[in-house]
Amino acid sequence: MLAIAKDQGFEPYALSFRYGQRHEVELAAAQRVAEAAGVARHVVCGIDLRVFGGSALTADVEVPKHDSADEIGDDEIPITYVPARNTVFLSFALAYAEVVGAADIFIGVNALDYSGYPDCRPEYIAAYEQMANLATRAGVEGTQLKIHTPLINLTKAETVELGTKLGVDYSLTLSCYDPDDDGRSCGHCDSCLLRLRGFADAGLSDPVSYQEAIA
Repeated sequence: MLAIAKDQGFEPYALSFRYGQRHEVELAAAQRVAEAAGVARHVVCGIDLRVFGGSALTADVEVPKHDSADEIGDDEIPITYVPARNTVFLSFALAYAEVVGAADIFIGVNALDYSGYPDCRPEYIAAYEQMANLATRAGVEGTQLKIHTPLINLTKAETVELGTKLGVDYSLTLSCYDPDDDGRSCGHCDSCLLRLRGFADAGLSDPVSYQEAIA
């Protein structure tokens, strides 16, 4: 997503969150990606969603594991859903955008190869954008904010292929919900399995380290 924004001529101001997630090692990956991309500024914002819990990512709840992406169900919202996470994130991004004078927010939600999260759907993004333009000084004064979701209708394979075309170094990234202390991905959570399927469908090898050898 960051590569897409830069390719479209935007000067990115990156925003990451330390929200009490068990996979906080993802923030080191975010820093690596931001540095490689040469963003104008990278802010890591601290909030603590553990006070509410309600998710395997923010509470003492086991992260579901599977042997194959085919085992991921699409008939219910999984326990890895963090209540209102994207709403919280977008609210902070909205404030950040106003401060730096930005009229465009990019968020990497996806409505195809994902785990069924309600805050990744196009109708949610459209509703939030409408609200944002009613709730900010910039919106009231005539600067319309646009929320960009360039990955929303792409399969994981299409995302991998596009990123590769744009020069993304995927070895810097991390997707795992339950990495070990060394930052190695588990290979069996929903996020790992969808990522691995995306690389496989794209005919490419995933360059990150996994706790077990990946065939």
